Amino acid sequence: MKDKFYITTAIDYVNSVPHLGHALEKVQADAIARYQRITDKDVYFLTGVDEHGIKIIRSSQDAGKSVKDFVNENSGKFAELTKKLDISNNNFIRTSDRERHWPGAQLLWKKLVEAGDIYKGKYSGYYCVGCEAYVTEKDLIDGKCPYHFKEPEKIEEENYFFKLSRYVDEIKNKIESGELKILPESRKNEILGMIKEGVGDISFSRPKEKLSDWGVPVPDDESQLMYVWCDALANYISALGYGSNNEDNLKKFWPADLHIIGKDILRFHALIWPAMLMSAKLLLPKTIFVHGFILSNGKRMSKTLGNVIDPFYLAEKYGVDATRYYLLREITPFEDGDITEEKFKEAYNANLANGLGNLTARIMKMSEQYLDNKELRIKNYELPNDFKNLMDNFGLNKAMDLIWEKISELDLHIQKTEPFKLIKTDEKKAKEILVELVLGLQNIALMLKPFLPQASEKILKSIELNKMPETLFPRV
Repeated sequence: MKDKFYITTAIDYVNSVPHLGHALEKVQADAIARYQRITDKDVYFLTGVDEHGIKIIRSSQDAGKSVKDFVNENSGKFAELTKKLDISNNNFIRTSDRERHWPGAQLLWKKLVEAGDIYKGKYSGYYCVGCEAYVTEKDLIDGKCPYHFKEPEKIEEENYFFKLSRYVDEIKNKIESGELKILPESRKNEILGMIKEGVGDISFSRPKEKLSDWGVPVPDDESQLMYVWCDALANYISALGYGSNNEDNLKKFWPADLHIIGKDILRFHALIWPAMLMSAKLLLPKTIFVHGFILSNGKRMSKTLGNVIDPFYLAEKYGVDATRYYLLREITPFEDGDITEEKFKEAYNANLANGLGNLTARIMKMSEQYLDNKELRIKNYELPNDFKNLMDNFGLNKAMDLIWEKISELDLHIQKTEPFKLIKTDEKKAKEILVELVLGLQNIALMLKPFLPQASEKILKSIELNKMPETLFPRV
């Protein structure tokens, strides 16, 4: 029986259209999911959208649309992005789905109630609409949210609270022992720092009228809706059937092997979510992978600055694999990365058009001309250990660096041996060299499978047919 591997992205907030940060997280998760399948794991890969919260209600009002029409339209764009980027997800969850998501979210709430961890109280404090988060003054910089650069709103209302404080010590122990692994180390230290400063209970619902009755109702109290993060985090189990009449996937795949998230939502995933799971007597995820932001010329992308790069535009103009290449190799998985269209073009021409594309054309042209299929003797190939070690530790960019080292080695081998000249004087030796080159190219294509699935497939097909493929990456 195969080992299982359950991987999730954060569900995307649909207050606006998808941006490059959403694309980054999707392709990171997809590369890992594809690699795990290659290593014979039974993979379940979840992505989806978060459709509740005050920010979405206000965005729909600004757009002059009903909230339902607004989320349907934007959620469709996120689903389209997964298809556009060749994402191999098994499921796409929507939190507005009353059949697939709400029963799980409401069952989880009931489990928190049964554990004695939900109580009614008055919340008086700040709320950042951008983060959909209750914040304190210590979370702010010069009175503003460090992520959205806006002052939070002061609210006072009667809500249900969750006893987060009850689980903080246990969470701390699990993080320190590595039972709950947080990558990179700096993010682990960030969470431990938050715990050291003190973590209190958290408001876990909002009055229905404040949210225009848009959200998941609190069980047994129709006047309240679940706090958006309580509802959103439940997606990781509702998508597996938690709360439904078929929990087979839940039994098979939970706990999550890997949650991939952005650094701005670390607190929710490393503190609130583990506490909810402990309260509900469910197992904790094994690893939380925290990526950075995508910057453009060192600045966060924003419509105001006019530096937003649309992932659909990149994929359309330069190709899906080229877009995946930049996000996976040119951006370090755990740090902020930078992109401009100029940088993108430079990387594309140097490493895809000239590097991989040129090598494939050179080798397959010679192979088609001088070898027949019998002479190729294609062998089974085991991924190299150094590549596997990098992938097992989520060093996506370093694994790609290794592939490009192999590309350079093959290029150098052609330059040194010149089989296209040798064929005239020593046909046997030249053909041996060509077979080596084709096998080397095959090995590169197999390592590329998680990253550039389309290019990998084209290279392998051209080797199988012993024909030079069409240009993989035309120069731009």
